[in-house]
Formats: sequence, C-alpha cells, structure tokens
Amino acid sequence: MTVSFFLVSNMNDRFNTPWRRMSTAIYTAPSDGKVFGTMEVDITAAERYIQEQRTKGSHITITHVVVAAIARAIALDAPEINGFVRRGNVIPRDYVDVSVAVNIKTGLEMAYMVVRNADRKTVHEIGEEIRTKSAAQRQRERGKTMSSKNLLASIPWPFRRLLFRLIRWIVNELGIELKSFGLADRTFGSILVTNIGSHGLTTAYPALFPAAKLPAVVAMGKIEEKPVVRDGEIVIRSILPLSGTFDHRIVDGNQVSKVARGIIARLALPDELETAPSDLI
Repeated sequence: MTVSFFLVSNMNDRFNTPWRRMSTAIYTAPSDGKVFGTMEVDITAAERYIQEQRTKGSHITITHVVVAAIARAIALDAPEINGFVRRGNVIPRDYVDVSVAVNIKTGLEMAYMVVRNADRKTVHEIGEEIRTKSAAQRQRERGKTMSSKNLLASIPWPFRRLLFRLIRWIVNELGIELKSFGLADRTFGSILVTNIGSHGLTTAYPALFPAAKLPAVVAMGKIEEKPVVRDGEIVIRSILPLSGTFDHRIVDGNQVSKVARGIIARLALPDELETAPSDLI
C-alpha cells in the first residue's frame, strides 16, 4: 500500500506543477482560463496519400489522418496535457481517446463519437471506427432514441441548469460515474476534433464544454490551395487551417507548440500512420 501510494504521489507531482496548482485556484472550469491558437499545415503529402489509398479501395479522409496525427502527438510528444482537473489537481489519463464531432439530423445538429486508444491504432482502423460509429449515431437519431441530452432538454428552466451543475459536480469533482446518463471519466475522451471545413469555414475557436473535462478542442478548417515558399521557390500547396481552444489550467504555450510540431511532422509522413506505434508507455 505504501509503495502504491508513493508511485501515485510521484506521478501526480509530475503532473501537478506549481503553476497548475495555482491555476486551479485562479481559474474556474474553462470559462476563464482559455488559450487560443491557429496554425496552417501543409497537407499536400497527406492528400496524395489519401488518393493512393482510395485507389486501393480504402476510404480514408483527411479527418481520419488528422485524428491519428493528433492522438500520437499527444501520446508521444506532450503526454502532460492528457489529463483533467479534479478538486484542484490535474489527474493524468493513461489512455488517449479522441472525440470526433459528426453531423446528424441533416446537418442541423452535431453529435460526437469516441475513438478509444486512438494513439495505438492505424489510420485505417481509425477510419473504420469513425464510419461505423457515425452510422450508428445517425441510426439512433432516426429512431428517436432517448438520450441524456434529450432528457436534460425536457426539464424546465431553471431546474435544467441546477440539475446539470449537480451532475457535473458529481461526475467531475467526486469522480462518480452516472451510467444512466452515460457519464464517466472516458465519456468524452482526451480531446475533441471537429471538421468545420465541411461547413465552408476556415477558422473557429470551439467552446470547451465544462462537463467534458477536455484540455483542448481542435477545429479543422477548409482546405485551400495557397502559394508557399519551398527551397527558395514559390509553389502551390494544399493548406489545412487548424484552430484550437485550450484549458490554460492544463495547457500552456510550450505544450501547444510540442503538439503542433508533432501534428505537422506526422501529416508530412502519412505512410507512418499505417503502422500502430509500439514504443508507447
């Protein structure tokens, strides 16, 4: 028991730096301490890879490739952002699950599905899982299956807000699972990715849903061809804008830059995403 407590304490100390301990007192859940960032990524190699895979009969999209790149960047380059705040401490996650926003109701509403252990899966496995779970989401919506969202929406105001805050406190602060609402530590995953480019948008900073305990939300913008300089020459490249909203209690500029570099490197070498990494802790 003593050894186990010592190991947990050491792990928590590594995650709970002095700044993080201070920030959990300074900021409330992410309505206050938010950081925003945008970058443009050259995905010419990724688009070429996607076309090659489609000629082989594999329906891979840029969303699948980006999800794979983000998951590995978190796991391998900045694992310290993979956590959530509970009672003033950052609690590390031992998995990297990626939530992906999908359209339902003919684009009138968004839902999400979660790719479990996305860092350990190939881009093909991620693509198949997203397609399967997205189809299931739409099928449930067509069948008008009652969900926790529908249940909460049916409660009159102001009782709806009071119930939501009570549920959030029970799940987030006490760490108690509410299976009837489908809420637990892994419900929303480690990070959320949404493709706003499918709606014709270039840049957006999505909200951090307080109940989700996510350190970041990343929005994929509309892909455009742009002139860039490569080896001293102006060439045309496919450019993907990526925008992010980050919980500053967990994420700072240094960590954002590590994730960004990891994403850029993996999108430049998409073939490597065909193989699941074997050197993860």
